[in-house]
Amino acid sequence: MRSQISNQSNQGKKVYVGLSGGVDSAVSAALLQKTGYDVTGVYIKVWQPDWISCTWKEERRDAMRVAAHLGIPFVTLDLVKEYKNGVIDYMLSEYARGRTPNPDVMCNREVKFGGFWKWAKDQGANFVSTGHYAQVKKSSRKGKEISMLAGVDDNKDQSYFLWTLNKNDLEHIIFPVGHLEKTDVRRLATKFGLPNAKKRDSQGLCFIGKVDIKDFLRHYVKKGQTGSVEGDVLNKSGEVIGNHPGALFFTLGERHGFSIIKKTTKDEPYYVIGKDMKKNTLTVDNAYVDSGASEHGRIVTISMTNWTNSAPKIGSSLMVRTRYRQPLIKATIMKIDTRDSKNVLTTMKLSTVTDPVTPGQSLVMYKNEECLGGGIIS
Repeated sequence: MRSQISNQSNQGKKVYVGLSGGVDSAVSAALLQKTGYDVTGVYIKVWQPDWISCTWKEERRDAMRVAAHLGIPFVTLDLVKEYKNGVIDYMLSEYARGRTPNPDVMCNREVKFGGFWKWAKDQGANFVSTGHYAQVKKSSRKGKEISMLAGVDDNKDQSYFLWTLNKNDLEHIIFPVGHLEKTDVRRLATKFGLPNAKKRDSQGLCFIGKVDIKDFLRHYVKKGQTGSVEGDVLNKSGEVIGNHPGALFFTLGERHGFSIIKKTTKDEPYYVIGKDMKKNTLTVDNAYVDSGASEHGRIVTISMTNWTNSAPKIGSSLMVRTRYRQPLIKATIMKIDTRDSKNVLTTMKLSTVTDPVTPGQSLVMYKNEECLGGGIIS
């Protein structure tokens, strides 16, 4: 697919680019500038824990250097409240329920394409832009809906984290690097002489960086909170075979952090295949996925369903993934419950289950390279 910005008349159109300090957003700003947009760089300041070494000032400095190099205006936007309420508080509440949330999804929804766009629109922006590896496609055919496609680089595609976007959002969003491989982005950064061309990619929690989730949770769960204290590890028969420091801190598929005292097999790893928050227990097995419940596990219901365009018909086949970078799995739509318009429930049957289907995580739906939408596994 060609670049989203290559064949448009861009002169005078105002776009605010989220400059994170990284190379992807920097190249995005450079490409937008080269194609005629009126570009403003924006560093988004978010809430950060006071016990973690602060890096936001260094990231903002890198973003400022990029803006200075390109000769574009630069603004620091304070979205601390939006990030704390929409991402951190949401994440903590989900863990308290025994679910495993995906904070990057909520960061995109509430901050990057929520608070950021609301502010940019008030400044007179036509678009907001980020360095996400995804694509927006607009057809020249009258009446054809706008759509979101996966990024060309399979190893960097971020459409999984963008399923909450709908066609109204996509009308004012630009992803300038979605049609590129990461190697091409690095090459362009060098070509443009960007000061962060060789900067390594950041990893970890959206905006905050590499944080151990268990350490993070221990700082914010209330003392004695359900699932936060030591409990029993059970085998599939319900027999106590070990202990753990708190069911709240574990997700399905994990194999570390709990102790097995009574082993039933030799030298084989144990994986968490179930958790009971009320009883504060973990159920473990040597199989990554509970084969005894595999048929039941193939029926999955998602809440908060969002379709980029219109919902498919009952019985439609599509492809899904229930975790980031998981190979796509064939699925069939069984039921769509729209009685609560703010929380549409969609039930589907997966052709197979190769990984634990984890409540709180995102199930994202695709047809070929198009991201159709998604929901929260419930």
